[in-house]
Amino acid sequence: MKLLHLATKEPGRLLPPEFRSALAEFGPLEIVTHAGEFPESERIERIRNCEVLLTGWGSCPVPAALAEEPGRLRYICHLTGSLAGSVPEAIIRSPIPVTNWGDAPANGVAEAAVTLLLAGLKNLHWHIHAKERGEWLPPPPVHACSGTLERLRLGIYGAGSIGLRFIELCRPFGPRMRLFDPYLPEPPPGVERVADLESLFEGSDAIVIHAALTPETRNSVTAALLARLPDGAVIVNTARGDIIDQPALFAELERGRLRAALDVLAESDFLPPDAPARHWPNLLLTGHKAANGEWRPRPEDAHLLSSAQWAAIENLRRFRDGEPLRFRMDPERFARST
Repeated sequence: MKLLHLATKEPGRLLPPEFRSALAEFGPLEIVTHAGEFPESERIERIRNCEVLLTGWGSCPVPAALAEEPGRLRYICHLTGSLAGSVPEAIIRSPIPVTNWGDAPANGVAEAAVTLLLAGLKNLHWHIHAKERGEWLPPPPVHACSGTLERLRLGIYGAGSIGLRFIELCRPFGPRMRLFDPYLPEPPPGVERVADLESLFEGSDAIVIHAALTPETRNSVTAALLARLPDGAVIVNTARGDIIDQPALFAELERGRLRAALDVLAESDFLPPDAPARHWPNLLLTGHKAANGEWRPRPEDAHLLSSAQWAAIENLRRFRDGEPLRFRMDPERFARST
């Protein structure tokens, strides 16, 4: 079968050499660079002449017209997570199957959330900078709330594949976990389900956000909810920054009442170099990089594929062999995906 990737510029890290070698098992791969400069009619014609279209970071958007007239196209294998800007809903509703990387990032992001939660509870950011300044004194009162996960009232907002993995990683530490996710059929064993966000925030000492960004969740963490948290509470976000009303959270942080460890921020995931928030001792920022990277310390491991690449390889084998695809998108999952 013929595989095609239409890149807006160069494919870069989406299709490194070792991954291209693995893809050769399924047939010739054509990579068209700078395809974003082509007229849409030409992109449509190229896609109609392949069996499998590979999309992901930096790929050209899939034209909606293919939903009605796909030509030879039989499968869209999305190599990354979010389909926003890549695959339109009309394609999802068509007979063309579309998959993404599914739960491939779950371990990395869940580990990042645990790391940030512990760093926030232990005030690592404050201590590191205090020691760099030559100070050896106890932190101010709100930062003196160095804590432990044991018996912590831990609120979890969202339990998709990442949230569920986070729960499993936290279990050995013994927190009292509480969960708000109206779409999860049953909470994991030992996790208390709450009916709404008000109850979650009212009864928690730390909140960790794993929800997807949708119209329903955008700015759903409001000033009123933040006010329900006790002094010294910790907010961790490894999901999407726009879930939180960021000005409201920053107002609480500037006052010194709450602590936060944020891998993501609102809008562009960026703060200007002169932003005062960069210097707050109760705010730890990791710039949407806390979960990145594969552990490849030795040259002989350079050929190893990532979990996301293996997810694509498995689905391509399933497609070739006529087996059910994993992580197939449907309209409901598409609407709730970030």
